[in-house]
Amino acid sequence: MLDKNGIAKRIAKEVQDGYYVNLGIGIPTLVANYVRDDIEVEFQSENGVLGMGPFPFEGDEDADIINAGKQTITTLPGASFFDSATSFSMIRGKHVHLTILGAMEVAENGDIANWKIPGRMVKGMGGAMDLVASAENIIVAMMHTNKVGESKLLKKCSLPLTGVGCVKKIVTNMAVLEVTDDGFKLLERAPGVSVEAIKNATEGRLIVEGDIPEMDV
Repeated sequence: MLDKNGIAKRIAKEVQDGYYVNLGIGIPTLVANYVRDDIEVEFQSENGVLGMGPFPFEGDEDADIINAGKQTITTLPGASFFDSATSFSMIRGKHVHLTILGAMEVAENGDIANWKIPGRMVKGMGGAMDLVASAENIIVAMMHTNKVGESKLLKKCSLPLTGVGCVKKIVTNMAVLEVTDDGFKLLERAPGVSVEAIKNATEGRLIVEGDIPEMDV
């Protein structure tokens, strides 16, 4: 089974040369640490940064350089800073090739809920609503189950939705899944995780075809 860094490593394999990529809050922010050195990728953060690098080493942080999750970041040569209007023009104009988001729930039809937990105070949906409405390639990074072992891959989301039918692929601590018209298609399983365990942890419809390979992470 993967930890958060393992999930980020596997998602980094989906990033292609020349991509502009938006990283959401949480696990997605780790992806920048694992992208191959032989490709050029521009990471965008909706608070107005293009050209994010890996997280800084302890002692090298600059409190003025942060991502949308208020974490300190590094920037690569040629990076630029701009206002929110410009940032969301990039997003709404579909200039971002890949969006990587965290989620609390994903439904078998690709619906995503990732902004509100009942009973907790939140300021609003934030940039996620623009990302899910505008992005054509969305990968979700998440744990397969919640803290009490209940599936987060559902027939239908129970939490307020962020977007409808927008998720293309999901990478969890247990599996890589593609969202299809018929449900979640199992593509890969995490090292040491059986297909049966993934079935038991998935409430939504799970499609299993042939032998399922282990992830290479």
